[in-house]
Amino acid sequence: MTDINTKVLDTIIDTAYDHLFLTDAAGRVLQVSPGSAAVYGMSQDELCASTAQELEQRGILSPSVTLEVLRTGRPAQVMQNTGTGRRVIAEGYPVYWNGKLARVISRSRDLTDLQLLQDEYALLQQRFSEHLKRGGAPLLDDALELDNLEVRSSLLREVVMLLKRVASTDATVMMLGESGVGKTAFAHQLHRWSQRSREPFIDVNCAAIPETLFESEMFGYQPGAFSGAARQGKAGILEQAQGGTLFLDEIGELPLAMQTKLLKVIQDGSITRLGDTRSRRVDFRLVVATNRDLAQQVEEGSFRLDLYYRLNVIPVTIPPLRERREDIPSLVELQLSRLNQRYGSQKILHPSAWPELMNNDWPGNVRELENWMERSWLSTPGDQIGASDSEMQVKASRSAGLAEDEGVGGLAPDQSLKAALESYEREILAELCQQLPSTYALAKRLAISQPSVVRKLQKYGLRITR
Repeated sequence: MTDINTKVLDTIIDTAYDHLFLTDAAGRVLQVSPGSAAVYGMSQDELCASTAQELEQRGILSPSVTLEVLRTGRPAQVMQNTGTGRRVIAEGYPVYWNGKLARVISRSRDLTDLQLLQDEYALLQQRFSEHLKRGGAPLLDDALELDNLEVRSSLLREVVMLLKRVASTDATVMMLGESGVGKTAFAHQLHRWSQRSREPFIDVNCAAIPETLFESEMFGYQPGAFSGAARQGKAGILEQAQGGTLFLDEIGELPLAMQTKLLKVIQDGSITRLGDTRSRRVDFRLVVATNRDLAQQVEEGSFRLDLYYRLNVIPVTIPPLRERREDIPSLVELQLSRLNQRYGSQKILHPSAWPELMNNDWPGNVRELENWMERSWLSTPGDQIGASDSEMQVKASRSAGLAEDEGVGGLAPDQSLKAALESYEREILAELCQQLPSTYALAKRLAISQPSVVRKLQKYGLRITR
């Protein structure tokens, strides 16, 4: 049995996509995969005649993930520079035998080409920004429109031009920005500009799917895969995006177990349904979005470093509305047109409303502006939305979001906006915890996902008391 196990291990190492190292508890290299030679600049025989300590000291690889595992006795992940000038991501895992650390298995993946692609796009972005600042015209003749919205601000023009440049490729795009800036709308527009525009656009909110259902929803399942499964089975979200674009919103909420599975899909281009033994090829363009700092999540260990590098190929930052006030008139006019069509009445915005609309900071960005427009439209008895209507909505929202303490704008003298918003959020949750029977009821009342409710209750130390 030992011989067949050895043969299986040899085959796995020799055919692995990643570069594999096997070392003993002293750091001596026992076995390496053939592809490691090109990355580390040494033959298999030379690597096997070395130790992890020697390889790090000679600069063949730095830092050594094997030494980190030997030091801590736990799995580790590091970014590594090699003597050949490559940049790789390395993971190491301890193997215990009879209660003692006996072996370390490490694998590395070359990210140099991916890093070069990111650097190239960053350089293009910088040159284009400098071109516009010097008064140059846009580098494309197409009208800069987004869902019939005229783009007026220079910041948003840069975003739109970048999206147009990358739309024809299959490069993964990561939308960054505050909540409500319109990341989903930009993802839709990127799909419409792409060569996949005739195929599906699948929009998934990673925070809205319970972790226990995530795998079956994403990968699908075969008939009888688990209790309660549909009799005919079900195609997962990844299959539904075949040929089109898969948009994963709030990617920072993705559970760690699913991060590993998503990474494998990105690398292999195939999925396996729950309860199935055969893999299925999938082909889609991946776009993700987050308002979180994923780099910080990587540092905290809640987001995989290798997945972060796979996703962060083309980062696109959508600026907040307060930094592009020139776009407010177009957004207001577009929303007003939609409201008139939705409710079957033609209302107009009185000129007296514009100063209040233009001077507000809109901390909730485009989503907040649209919500305020709808409230103003519905609360206005006549055909003109005037300054008093708009101002009333702005003041009402401010008083709802901030306590009426002494200080500027309703803030206490030493209180930040974030602290004030969190204070009010806690008040709302504490009151609802006394009124509603479950986190699902809270989620329905607040129009957010149940996992988000659970996280917020944990954050503020609250619980259901009814």
